[in-house]
Amino acid sequence: MKQTTKQLAHSLKNLILGVILGISVTACGQTDSEQNLSIKIDGSSTVYPLTQKIAEEFKQTREETANISVDFSGTGGGFKKFCAAQIDMNNASRPISTTEMTTCKEAGVAYIELPVAFDALTVVVNPANDWVESLTIQDLAKIWSTQAENKITRWNQVRPDFPDRPLNLFAPGEDSGTFDYFTEAIMGTDGVSRKDYVSSEDDNILVQGVRQDPNALSYFGLAYYEARQNEMKAVAIDKGEGAVLPTRETVESGEYQPLSRPLFIYVNSSAAQKNPILKEFVEFYLEQASEVVSEVGYVPLPEDGYLLTQIHFQRGKVGTVFGGESVYSLTIGELLRQQASF
Repeated sequence: MKQTTKQLAHSLKNLILGVILGISVTACGQTDSEQNLSIKIDGSSTVYPLTQKIAEEFKQTREETANISVDFSGTGGGFKKFCAAQIDMNNASRPISTTEMTTCKEAGVAYIELPVAFDALTVVVNPANDWVESLTIQDLAKIWSTQAENKITRWNQVRPDFPDRPLNLFAPGEDSGTFDYFTEAIMGTDGVSRKDYVSSEDDNILVQGVRQDPNALSYFGLAYYEARQNEMKAVAIDKGEGAVLPTRETVESGEYQPLSRPLFIYVNSSAAQKNPILKEFVEFYLEQASEVVSEVGYVPLPEDGYLLTQIHFQRGKVGTVFGGESVYSLTIGELLRQQASF
């Protein structure tokens, strides 16, 4: 199996080299004075720390100043700007939706979909919480369903053996891809979340809420837990086959389901062709992603995965492999097979 992987990686490397050389020939007539040194990025707060760190490292490699703005307004908020051609790149913690695909198409915005990491969406409580070590999918659905709104407000209403204490909920807002993914993964594609909770598109606000409240419960991307794990406690998730904690190992093995998910950047194809600095930045992003993903606290793709994303970007492969829908319980291997057949 190892030999097969090495052979695939070798052939993909050769293919990328050929693609890069071909593109380099057509681009060599461009001068620095013609370059637009501005890049606008928005979207997912989950992907934000990864993109922000890579942007900082990219700036350090350049003699010229590169004006790169990296903001977050949630995956959905970012797609609104992206499909209106207001930004060059959207960070996304879920695939583009059918509605967003239509909006982009009507506006003439073609996009290149590039998976850059895997996340273990992490359910957390305060370290003082000594009654919750694991929750089932059914427990989470009971807590977050619309039927629970203003009704399931104490821990002992979730399970009778939990203490009679307030259940204080913190979660992403409705523009968040994390909100979308969690809601559908736990309650199905027709599921709707309760609204009586403290919401924010800034995951650091959610972290603060849990850190300060012994009765709190929240969920967000693994990197935010990894960065502050001495201030929070991760809850193991039981989908019926035993409780599993969110870790790099359980994501890679496919055990942490259904809350494992790919993370993406979406690049405006036309902008990448017209703006050399954007093209250079995305190439740098994909080259550095594996190392930086690990540093930030997410799960990197295998080498083959990044080779595939580089091929898709260099060839300007527009569109999505997901058909406008998130796929739950997707493994890294399944993602790579989808990308390879795209």
